[in-house]
Amino acid sequence: MNFYTAFRDRIVRELAALQDAGTLPGDLDLANVKVEPPRESAHGDLATNAAMVLAKPAGMKPRDIAEPLAERLRALDEITGCEVAGPGFVNMRLANAYWAELLGQLLQAGKAWGASDLGQGTKVNVEYVSANPTGPLTVGHARGAVVGDALAGLLAKAGYDVCKEYYVNDAGGQVDTLARSAYLRYLEALGEEIGEIPEGLYPGAYLKDVGQALAARDGAKWQGLNESDWLPEVRAFAIDQLMATVRDDLAAMGVEHDVFTSERELTQASAVEEVLGYLEARGLIYTGVLEPPKGKKPEDWEERPQTLFKATEFGDDVDRPIRKHDGSWTYFAADMANHLAKYRRGYANMINVWGADHGGYVKRMQAAVKALTDGEGHLHVALCQLVKLLRAGEPVKMSKRSGNFVTLREVVDEVGKDVVRFIMLTRKNDAQLEFDLEKVVEQSKDNPVFYVQYAHARCHSVLRHAESEWPDIALDGMSLSQAQLSRLTDSEEIGLIKYLAGWPRTVEGAAEAYEPHRLAFYLHDLAAAFHGLWTKGKDDTTLRFLQPDDPELTRARLALVRAVQQTIASGLEIMGVDPLEELR
Repeated sequence: MNFYTAFRDRIVRELAALQDAGTLPGDLDLANVKVEPPRESAHGDLATNAAMVLAKPAGMKPRDIAEPLAERLRALDEITGCEVAGPGFVNMRLANAYWAELLGQLLQAGKAWGASDLGQGTKVNVEYVSANPTGPLTVGHARGAVVGDALAGLLAKAGYDVCKEYYVNDAGGQVDTLARSAYLRYLEALGEEIGEIPEGLYPGAYLKDVGQALAARDGAKWQGLNESDWLPEVRAFAIDQLMATVRDDLAAMGVEHDVFTSERELTQASAVEEVLGYLEARGLIYTGVLEPPKGKKPEDWEERPQTLFKATEFGDDVDRPIRKHDGSWTYFAADMANHLAKYRRGYANMINVWGADHGGYVKRMQAAVKALTDGEGHLHVALCQLVKLLRAGEPVKMSKRSGNFVTLREVVDEVGKDVVRFIMLTRKNDAQLEFDLEKVVEQSKDNPVFYVQYAHARCHSVLRHAESEWPDIALDGMSLSQAQLSRLTDSEEIGLIKYLAGWPRTVEGAAEAYEPHRLAFYLHDLAAAFHGLWTKGKDDTTLRFLQPDDPELTRARLALVRAVQQTIASGLEIMGVDPLEELR
């Protein structure tokens, strides 16, 4: 339950009562009335803009609306204070009894706390990772994998029907280069001397495994044949081998996709020709000559008629080629076919998580989606900036096995998938991220993943001690919701409940903005509030969670501890991080 939404509904009812009384005009549109936290906590618990947004359509001054609204709100049992501030904002303070009741609702909701019907079952396709199947996933891919997977989990929590997709770029020149590179390693596995890897081929030692696997399966079957004879078979084998590695590496990080879509299968099924025909029928394809790209000297630019898509009619900067001069399709053409296929599967809402180097590709793809769906489809692109991998502040050397990059699997194997997933969400996706292999495993308050996990483990420690002191006590959320929660009166206890109450709003806001990093920020602040209350109890024994001489107060405080544990676990689950009950 988003209690801000609940209070908005209550305020709308009070506004309707003012309309019935003739204080306000009866035809006002109340859709823009909001209830939010005030800018400063000293101003109260809630604030509404109702008077500000209704003043002009009502033909009244804001304060002339705010004052009668505040008078009605002061009569509500759950409101202990209501003031009109500034030009007409209404600030409200809520009674401790309300917070106690809300804590009980939180505990009864269990894992469902924070779940929302915001999405109302709307289908959303989230495409992420989608790395070319030409080598292992890198630490750079890890960020896109985490952002995409957490975003998918977040949208599901907010009530969307989510499909997680990986688009396999298994067509075009790069996979032919892969086949030639793998074939060299195949010959090497058969005992031939291959010397230095020729320029233009993939030099990574990871292809030795592919060559050896091919030799083990087929022996010398392909040795000595013309390229045209072995290239299709070697290409398919290499792609399958590397995609198996990709799936395995993603699984090690807790990432599983629902759908793997093959670019090659799309092109073989004439999906691109279908796109061309669809656009031609709408007059959106023509043959023309593009202007030279920025930074190109005229003598370096070869004017050549091309098959172009009228992308500028849908918000792009220039029209885009969909066929190369040799008659083959551009990557853009295949991507258009992929997105049309998504739309036809029922996904009018599409989200792509790409690396920052794809920034120049965003407008053209959004233009294509608009054109192919007659404006009914929407594409949002989340660009992930680079990850700077460090060790004790120094750049990490490249992997010998991969050749020129550090693999995702190497990082996961060293620090664990939970650390990777959490740290990748400690910055917004479009901000650069430093990942220090030593700092991310430090057990200190400066390490956010440890700080949050420690709060969760500390909650379990308190509950275990309670169980050992009172073996018959029921510590599940439903049972603790029946405790005398009104006994929680300390300002930091109430403050912690207030922060817990903000979890559903955080989920909805993060889902609407497509920003899963907000969950990490929230959990860090929640952990800080809990650690602060625990520390306060060290100095003042009357504030400790366990009060041997007052079992009912103990139950109430254990209810608060369980609520914190439950909410942290809920957030970590969305992020794909396993909440720990003990830290060693």
